[in-house]
Amino acid sequence: MKPKFEPNAKYQPKEFSFKSKKKIKDILANYPSNQARSAIMPLLDLAQREVAAVGAKEKKPYGGWIPRAAMDEIANIVGQPPIKVYEVATFYSMYNLAPVGKYLVQFCTTTPCWLCGSTKILEAAEAHLNIKMGESTKDGLFTLMEVECLGACVNGPMVQINDDYYEDLTPENIVSVLESLAAGKKPTVGSQTKRKGSMAITGPTSLEAEAKKAGVV
Repeated sequence: MKPKFEPNAKYQPKEFSFKSKKKIKDILANYPSNQARSAIMPLLDLAQREVAAVGAKEKKPYGGWIPRAAMDEIANIVGQPPIKVYEVATFYSMYNLAPVGKYLVQFCTTTPCWLCGSTKILEAAEAHLNIKMGESTKDGLFTLMEVECLGACVNGPMVQINDDYYEDLTPENIVSVLESLAAGKKPTVGSQTKRKGSMAITGPTSLEAEAKKAGVV
């Protein structure tokens, strides 16, 4: 699961300011002026993405996370006590409250993926990167994290890396995905076995002629 919120940790910056004032304005425009607190979640996401954009360019890269200073700035923007922002940020797993690698590899280990071999996928990634779940590589590229169901059960085992899903994984192709990312290449997103959508592993079970005609198989 995600690291705990440590508001006074040494890695916490003293200040934070958003890069895009226009995006803040656009987000606030989606809500009534007297309900600005509704913008807390999208503003947290914006802060995390802006930190990621900066981190990707650093000599030792890092990924998106939300410093306490960013949460305090969001509280100021929406006119709420900082605790109201902390409550939201600590509740949802998609907000990272401590530094993570440039590529955040989130492993689904719940029942459907586990039945399909997620344990072996995780073990292969740990062995390849020489780190354990919850740890980051020394070069700042990768962090491994365990998460609850990501909603791609039929294509398990799978992982989410930043915004992308990688599905139908094996111990071999998860290593290929990691190697491509480390080399600065973009791996094929989605099924790693070229399965279309959520069709059965054995192929279409109905309308086979139409599926062939459409190039699905």
